[in-house]
Amino acid sequence: MRKLVRRPRRLRRSPSLRNLVRETHLTSHDFILPLFVSEKIRERRPIASMPGVVQLPPHEVAAAAAQVCAAGLEAVILFGIPNDKDEQASGAHAEKGVVQEAVRAIKKECPDLLVITDVCLCEYMSHGHCGVTRIDGEHFHVLNDESVELLVKTAISHAAAGADIVAPSDMMDGRVGAIREALDATGFEQTAIMSYAAKFASAFYGPFREAAESPPQFGDRRTYQMDPANANEALREVALDVEEGADIVMVKPALPYLDILWRVRERFDLTTAVYHVSGEYAMVKAAAERGWLDEEQAVLEIMTGLKRAGADLIVTYWAKELAEWTRR
Repeated sequence: MRKLVRRPRRLRRSPSLRNLVRETHLTSHDFILPLFVSEKIRERRPIASMPGVVQLPPHEVAAAAAQVCAAGLEAVILFGIPNDKDEQASGAHAEKGVVQEAVRAIKKECPDLLVITDVCLCEYMSHGHCGVTRIDGEHFHVLNDESVELLVKTAISHAAAGADIVAPSDMMDGRVGAIREALDATGFEQTAIMSYAAKFASAFYGPFREAAESPPQFGDRRTYQMDPANANEALREVALDVEEGADIVMVKPALPYLDILWRVRERFDLTTAVYHVSGEYAMVKAAAERGWLDEEQAVLEIMTGLKRAGADLIVTYWAKELAEWTRR
C-alpha cells in the first residue's frame, strides 16, 4: 500500500486558491494615517528623512483630510507643531492651539472621519521632553504628577475641539486614569482613550523627531519610556492602563516588538494598536529607492505580519498607499 503523502502545496498552486485559504486579511479599515500640522509654515514642507511625508500648514488640513476620506481610510492621528514653545507646554492645551484648530477644520470638512489626537507635551516644551522637568546640578528629572496635570488639560481641550479619541503617548504613570476621570467629569464620557501602553525607548524614532520638531535638548527619555529588554514589564504597563480605563492599547515600535504585540493581544483581549514608526518607514523607503527591495511587496508583508501578530489597528505612514494596494 502506497504511503499517503501530505501535500500542503495543493492549496498554493494558484492565486485564487491562495486567496481562498488566506488566514490574515488587510483592509483600509486597519490603518491610521499620522498627520503633522505646523503653525510655523505657509506651505507643505517635506520631511527629508521620511520621503513622501510632509508637515501641513493649518489652512491645508481640511484638504488633506478630504484626501484621506477619498482614499477610503477612516482615521487619522494628529501631531502639532506650535509657533512658540515654553516650559509649561502652553500650546498643548490652548483652546485655539494648532491641534485643536486642526480637529475643528477636519470635522467641518469630513465629519465622519475619526480624529485621534496625540496627547503629549514634547512638541510644545522648549526642552523637548514629554513632561515638566527639574534640573538638579548636572541631573534632570521629569516630574510625573505635574506632567499628568498638563496632559489632562491637553486631553480635555482636544475633546472639546471634537476629537473622537485621545492618545496619551508620554508614558507618565497614572495618566490614563487621570484623563478618564477628567473626561467623564467634563461631559466627554464618549471620548475614547487609545493609550500608548507599551512605548519603548527606541532608536527608531529619529525621523519622527524631525517631523514633529521634538528632539530633547538634553538627556534622553529612558527614565519614562520603556527599556527594550523588558517584556514582563510591558505587560504590567498595559495592565495598569487597562485598569485605569484605556479603550485601546498600543505597542510602539512595531517590528522589534512583535512578541510584545502578540502577548498583549492574547492576554488582554482588548482592541490593540501598533505604531509602525518613522525609522521603520525610513529604512524601507531607503532600500526601495536603491532598488534593493520592492516597496509595495515589502510593506504588505510587514503589515500582514503586524496584523497576524495581533494588531487590530496599525498606525502607518503608508496608510493611503495601503488603502489602494489592499483593494487590488
